Amino acid sequence: MENNSAMSNDRPTVMVTNDDGIDAPGLRALVRVLVSSNRFNVLVCAPDSEKSAVSHCITWRNAIFAKPVEISGAIAFAVSGTPADCTALGISNALFPSKPDLVISGINMGSNCGYHIVYSGTVAGAREAFFNDVPAVSLSYDWVGGKSNVDDFVLAAEACLPIFSAVLAEVKKKTYPQNCFLNIDVPTNVTNHKGYRLTKQGKSRVKMGWRQVTSDAQGGKMLSTMTMETNSSSHSEAEALSTKHCHLMFKREVMGSHVADGDTDYSYLQEGYITVSPLGALSHAEMDSQAFFKQWLPSVTECFSSSAL
Repeated sequence: MENNSAMSNDRPTVMVTNDDGIDAPGLRALVRVLVSSNRFNVLVCAPDSEKSAVSHCITWRNAIFAKPVEISGAIAFAVSGTPADCTALGISNALFPSKPDLVISGINMGSNCGYHIVYSGTVAGAREAFFNDVPAVSLSYDWVGGKSNVDDFVLAAEACLPIFSAVLAEVKKKTYPQNCFLNIDVPTNVTNHKGYRLTKQGKSRVKMGWRQVTSDAQGGKMLSTMTMETNSSSHSEAEALSTKHCHLMFKREVMGSHVADGDTDYSYLQEGYITVSPLGALSHAEMDSQAFFKQWLPSVTECFSSSAL
């Protein structure tokens, strides 16, 4: 591929993945900014189609396919798997000759804060690198319909370049923490952002429900931002066909939201900060739950022993 000439041994290697697909404007903007900075060797290993909200799903039984894609200044492959698959393949030495120094997953169209982090394929792309001891960042832009445009992805990538460079500097010095990866969210008004803010994952979430429909086109399309596109005209004729009598069809719909107050990712993002949240992979319950079950579990054992007599 012509892109091989862009690789240099003097520069760190960054691999980009995402969950919106290899043709998504967020990924393309991020790659352009990384390449034009002339600081990095850039690899791309991303899904060949949208894989939003697949969380950390992986392909287990079937083969996945990787197809070379021309992206100026980068070596790129479109992969038939999930974001986690793409990261795992890209850092495995099976696709590229060596592991990247940093994996960046994004830029996602829509924020990934609070409980959305659990659903996010973007975050999973970074988490998979973390599982394999490769430093990683997931990056999202708080896209708002009617306010945002594709140029904002470029601004978001440029705003985060200092973070990428600083992470790689720590990696080179072998002082970068091995017990976390970073989740970054960029505010809607990126031009007037208030700077970086260290935050933690909160409990904000979109409340979802189900509605019975008669065709896949009915009710609009759920976007990766967890909002509804109600006037979509992109549905195929096959999708618009009514269901047969023996089938029931349901679609998700947004019922509302719960916003966690306090010193959390979503709150600071809405205030206009670029939020930086270190994440891990363990799912510990909060301390009050631990205290409850510490008292509760022995009583279950006692009840079971009594009933067995």
